[in-house]
Amino acid sequence: MVTLHREWSLFGIFNMGRVVQMEVGEDGVALLTLNKPPVNSLDNSGPDSVMYQLKELICEAHSRPDVKAIVIRGANGKFSGGADIGSLQKVKQVGQSTTFPTHIRGSNFFNDIIEGGSKPIVAAIEGFALGGGLELAMACHGRIAAPKTQLGLPELTLGIIPGLGGTARLPRLVGLTKAVDMMLTSKPIMPEEAKKLGLVDAVVPVQQLVPAARKFALDIASGKQAWRKSLSLTDRIGSQEESLKVLKQARARAQKAYRNVPHPFVMLDCIEAGIKNGGVAGTLKEEEVSPGLTASPTAKGLMNIFFAQRSAFKIQGITDSGLKPHQMKSVAVIGGGLMGSGIATALALNSVPVVLKEVNEEFLQAGLQRIEANVKARLARGAPNQEKVQKVMSLVRGTLDYADFSDVDMVIEAVIESVPLKQQIFADLEKYCKPTCLLASNTSTIDLGVIGKNTKSQDRVIGAHFFSPAHVMPLLEIVRTHDTSKQAIQDMLALAKTIKKVPVVVRSCVGFAVNRVFFRYFQAGHLLVHLGLHPYRIDAVIKAFGMPMGPFRLADLTGIQIGQATSGIYKEAFSDRVYLSNLNELLLKDNRVGERTGKGYYNYSKGSRVEQPAPELESYLVKSRQAARLIPEGKVVDVSDEEIVEMIFYGVVDEAARVLDEDVVVRSSDLDIASVLGMGFPAYRGGVAFWGDSVGVERIYSKLKHWSSLYGPLYKPSAALERAAHGKYSLSQIIEKRSGASRL
Repeated sequence: MVTLHREWSLFGIFNMGRVVQMEVGEDGVALLTLNKPPVNSLDNSGPDSVMYQLKELICEAHSRPDVKAIVIRGANGKFSGGADIGSLQKVKQVGQSTTFPTHIRGSNFFNDIIEGGSKPIVAAIEGFALGGGLELAMACHGRIAAPKTQLGLPELTLGIIPGLGGTARLPRLVGLTKAVDMMLTSKPIMPEEAKKLGLVDAVVPVQQLVPAARKFALDIASGKQAWRKSLSLTDRIGSQEESLKVLKQARARAQKAYRNVPHPFVMLDCIEAGIKNGGVAGTLKEEEVSPGLTASPTAKGLMNIFFAQRSAFKIQGITDSGLKPHQMKSVAVIGGGLMGSGIATALALNSVPVVLKEVNEEFLQAGLQRIEANVKARLARGAPNQEKVQKVMSLVRGTLDYADFSDVDMVIEAVIESVPLKQQIFADLEKYCKPTCLLASNTSTIDLGVIGKNTKSQDRVIGAHFFSPAHVMPLLEIVRTHDTSKQAIQDMLALAKTIKKVPVVVRSCVGFAVNRVFFRYFQAGHLLVHLGLHPYRIDAVIKAFGMPMGPFRLADLTGIQIGQATSGIYKEAFSDRVYLSNLNELLLKDNRVGERTGKGYYNYSKGSRVEQPAPELESYLVKSRQAARLIPEGKVVDVSDEEIVEMIFYGVVDEAARVLDEDVVVRSSDLDIASVLGMGFPAYRGGVAFWGDSVGVERIYSKLKHWSSLYGPLYKPSAALERAAHGKYSLSQIIEKRSGASRL
């Protein structure tokens, strides 16, 4: 056991209130502890920041004759999660410069004072060392890790790059190929792999972490261990010719994985600078380019999504109410089709027992087979064996009888979108389920109040809208009525966390949040077709914008009959702003359903999901345009690619304004995360509301007003958007301006 010098035994008094604390033991090791909850972020904002105090204390330790070596650790079982993202989010471009926090210059601190200092420094890593946290550890002369620690550089997910030497040090420690892979994928590695790669020097039990780090530091100081400086290492990066070949391949990989964003390629440029000109040059290149990237629209968008995803789990009046979620010991799913089997798969994969009900034995067996196929597909990534599949499937049992629902904690109805059928199911459930059982519907468009209209226990009626395929898609819309209890919402939030879904709590209305906001996305596509544009051009432009596919390719994927059915629902609910086309109807008459039948807007070879042009589509377009009579026959409206994007998405932004004005969601960031996770809206654009604000509410309102005069009510701007445009405030302020706060 290490004891402290007498003069340092009272140092805790001096340390009080500091975010970095130092204790010097009789062994001559200065132990520096980062203590800034929750993740010991490396903020750089001034004397009260971690970076400032860490530099101050390391310099002091270097100058003290009684200090032989230094160990850095994090408090509360966490080393460091990296940069303070909240501070980075505030960085702005001002003329030719940025407001980037530069109180402590990273290259000087990490290169000269930590790595180039007179005394060895060892990082004692527990919990995680991510981003700047790992860069800090890599600048040290040794790294000792506890089991289950995550180590990685996830900066690309935030639109930035490692800015404290990561692009120069990681390749020198683990090899260029592995370093590039870690940075491009943003995936952390565990300490056992890190030890094999050379990223950490030892993995020890957590109770031995600090003692082992102290010993390792002293061994470096005494010469028993090599004094390794990361920037000077060259044995893991190979020849320059080999390295440049790896980087060329990495750029080709990045071209496929990252569209419309610069930062992955800037990161590779920094790595190349370090390879060609030495490690220090690489760190200086990082320092040069990081401020501009941090102030970029891409970084702002991705940081918005980062915070949106985390705030989704926090609902004022619910998660802060003191209510404890009930454990879901078993959940019943009604319907074994694509959605029901996907929901059951998601539950079983996360150790939640499932009862699957169908109307007959044939349908039940088909549903169970779908679940097993889903499980095998999901476990395939981890090289499954039959034993693992059987373990998951043992949690699923089938039934034809509601009597088997007597002890379940929740029922999720996942049958076809039929109001009478769903109402009957909910009426039946009250007869068989215990009084505390949650009654949930997976409906995607129908108002939950209509479904539960004949249900006596209105407080336990709730929506659980999964997105297809339910076991893959990460979003879960939790739909509440005016009568849904806070306890029911809390229980659904807990279930979402259990099955690894991101929840968005929405008030019940037609289409809820995602489908309602995007119904005008599809209808605008049809209007553009009637203006003479080809669906394939529209799809190509929207994909180039960043969507995974355009509206017509998506219609083929989901099934054109679904679009046809929902258009009727939207016509009834939102008759003041719909645009109806007979194009879907014409295709369906000839059984052009989409992927499932091998033909829709595109053609598909048997067993293939790759779309191919359908020459026969032209005849359907002609008939549909003739019926619409939006423009004279044979004419084509001249619409640029930029205008296609605007005409497709500005109506979506307007519908988002309506949703915010009606308190359908708790906050605008919920629409952002929902649009990204539910519809594939490009995350680097920040989500649909964030993007609308970046374009400008006034511009969107003006354009919509102009188009509404030309093409009708589909583009009629909402009163909420008009107020925001005239009041010069953002979409994110609509709830605040209307009601002072969102309401549950």
